[in-house]
Amino acid sequence: MITRAEILDIKALATKQGREEQGAFIAEGEKLVAEIRTSPLHIRRILQTKPIFAEGELIGEREMERISQLKTANSVLAVVEQPRYSLAEARPAKNLVLALDRVQNPGNLGTIIRLADWFGITDIVCSRDTADCFNPKVVQATMGAILRVRIHYTDLAQWLASVREARIYGTFLEGENLYSAQLDSCGVIVMGNEGQGISADVAAMVSHKILIPPYPADRHGSESLNVSVATAVICAEFRRRA
Repeated sequence: MITRAEILDIKALATKQGREEQGAFIAEGEKLVAEIRTSPLHIRRILQTKPIFAEGELIGEREMERISQLKTANSVLAVVEQPRYSLAEARPAKNLVLALDRVQNPGNLGTIIRLADWFGITDIVCSRDTADCFNPKVVQATMGAILRVRIHYTDLAQWLASVREARIYGTFLEGENLYSAQLDSCGVIVMGNEGQGISADVAAMVSHKILIPPYPADRHGSESLNVSVATAVICAEFRRRA
């Protein structure tokens, strides 16, 4: 059984305020919940419409539809405690770190987290006005990568100013061609807002401006690439050089 009050608490996790107040987020789907069960993350509760996990509580399909954040409710939903990470774990002098400046679209953020996992990037440092990584749409888009990538929120310009002994790369129209620029195996890659790019205070911290060139170089087509697509291209080139 699940009470009306419990349903309201779970539904509140659809909002950032609700997630912050409860220190939890929602994960839906058998595959994702199965991954979380084997991860260090703490699951507070598993609700399911059929016997899947031994510790899961059975509820009706109608109740699942009420608490699900998906268009079509899945057969299992977990309430998961939000992990807490130290920003000190992001060490650009020793590893490649992604930095996101005001990335707003949950789908883009989820895809970037998944890309980071694919390319072995374990830390993403975000500006405070970047989308919430525990938004249900972000969690689903990561396809489980959120379990392996540490997401940090901070004053991004201030954090970049503290970075020592590592290059800070950022994408700009006047940047150097990505494929001929010197790229280190460590450092920070800054990706900017979908429509406005990298903000002025963050741009001031960038030491190396790079550009993904169009083909041919003098072709005037689309103004820019989607931020998650651009992240994939840039991370692939960094790792190809490693």
